[in-house]
Amino acid sequence: MIWKILVLILFVAIAVGVGVYARRSTSSVDGFVLGGRNVGPWLSAFAYGTSYFSAVIFVGYAGQFGYRYGLSATWAGIGNAILGSLLAWWVLGPRAREMTHRLGATTMPEFFGKRFNSQALRIAAAAIIFVFLIPYTASVYNGLSRLIVIAFGINVPYEYCIVFMALVTCIYVVLGGYMATVMNDFIQGCVMLVGIAAVIIAVLNGYGGFSEAVISLSQIQAEGTAMQGAYTTFFRPDLFNLLGVVVLTSLGTWGLPQMVQKFYAIKSGPAVKQGAIISTVFAFIIAGGSYFLGGFGRLAIENPAAAQFIEYNPTTGAIVYDSIMPALVSNIPDILLGVLVVMVLSASMSTLSSLVLTSSSTLTLDLIKGNVVKDMSEKSQIAWMRVLLIVFIALSAAIGIIQVQGSLPFIAQLMGISWGALAGAFLGPFLWGLYSGRISKAAVWVSFIVGVGLTTGNMISGFVGTPWIASPINAGALAMLLSIVIVPVVSLFTPAVPFEINPPSAKGAGDLAFEAATAGQEISAKTGGKGIEGAAADEIAIPPSQRNS
Repeated sequence: MIWKILVLILFVAIAVGVGVYARRSTSSVDGFVLGGRNVGPWLSAFAYGTSYFSAVIFVGYAGQFGYRYGLSATWAGIGNAILGSLLAWWVLGPRAREMTHRLGATTMPEFFGKRFNSQALRIAAAAIIFVFLIPYTASVYNGLSRLIVIAFGINVPYEYCIVFMALVTCIYVVLGGYMATVMNDFIQGCVMLVGIAAVIIAVLNGYGGFSEAVISLSQIQAEGTAMQGAYTTFFRPDLFNLLGVVVLTSLGTWGLPQMVQKFYAIKSGPAVKQGAIISTVFAFIIAGGSYFLGGFGRLAIENPAAAQFIEYNPTTGAIVYDSIMPALVSNIPDILLGVLVVMVLSASMSTLSSLVLTSSSTLTLDLIKGNVVKDMSEKSQIAWMRVLLIVFIALSAAIGIIQVQGSLPFIAQLMGISWGALAGAFLGPFLWGLYSGRISKAAVWVSFIVGVGLTTGNMISGFVGTPWIASPINAGALAMLLSIVIVPVVSLFTPAVPFEINPPSAKGAGDLAFEAATAGQEISAKTGGKGIEGAAADEIAIPPSQRNS
């Protein structure tokens, strides 16, 4: 127990210390929200990855879909790495960096407002972000609390875990803003990389090693099929619904404001290419490892020591998916259990800090500034953002506590609702807004309405009767795909907002340096080695009567 407490104290001290150190970069709005748009590839890539993967992935999704699909759930991790990380950086990164810098846009709603010349779109986007980021933050809290309870004892109330995490996150984000977040993300990302590898090895060794664990898993009969070993194949069971998970958790990052914000802040030039590779490797290890480990979740039910931590719905008797991963890892060595708690705490706090920073900056810059408070100085904007950071963290913690005590949907459903609504509304307008100058305001409005309407309508219909789409995950995935199709189609029949697209150069740093050197040599040759300024000075020194006509 003492080792786990010491590791936790060290982790908290480092996080708060980074916040104090990064405070010097918060003198301007651009510095507080985007780190001055000068963040390097390693910090940006780790910030992207740690914001992407939290307790929602490790506890919620890896537990639920690993239990349902077995080892084939690993496809979700592969999709997260390729579609959610690599392609997102390649397709969105360079253009998002160039266009938001050119427009002077700090937030996604500000991008929509300036790109489509519409204050109404900006306000609507800000409202959607504020409303639908709340359930995601609540799910982050709940997933972490289950692991802390197992690591530190059943007598630790969930509420204490939530308040602890909220307080630490609040301190370092309020102090250091975006730079404190990305610096902590890098440290926390290193912990995650080491932690996931160690935990996978320890868990599988606890079940007799990899081969023995696979043999034990193959002997469990899958529901709805007579196939033997369905949970050990990468293509069974229920591949169609697994595809919905891959689309939601991978394509969704393309339209989530807290994710694409990392592209606004990164340095120009080759930093995006470097960040893409780093982020992809990170995702392969963290997401792939989490879903792979979750594929062995059914073994926890067969193990009496682990089964005591499995929870069941008191009304229906169905298994509570969010309890599977904590139960699966409950028998690893004490020191590794402490490392695991710090690993998931790292992922959850980085996600939470990104969410609340996005929400507070959006409310301040897109709703309050110019609408509620007409003349707001830069110092006042930062003060408003800090106050709203505290308010939003407190609000999300309160909802997290209510979710634990009440009967709100579990982690995966909450994530499905928030990701589906946000990405379903924003993905199409953001993607096409970067690539086409012929997109209309009407197309953006239709995407907002369909994305929010489909996901929330499906949720409400499920509460009052039968949902339109049985799985909220599939509903969210459908909303994203519709957004990509709707925007260009509607723009064909409605007037476009004229805009000049300036694609950033695809050349690397070496190419640009070579061109600059070559251009310098040509100028030097033409001016006799004096350069442009030297030749101009000579020209000025020559009397007008002696100059060539």
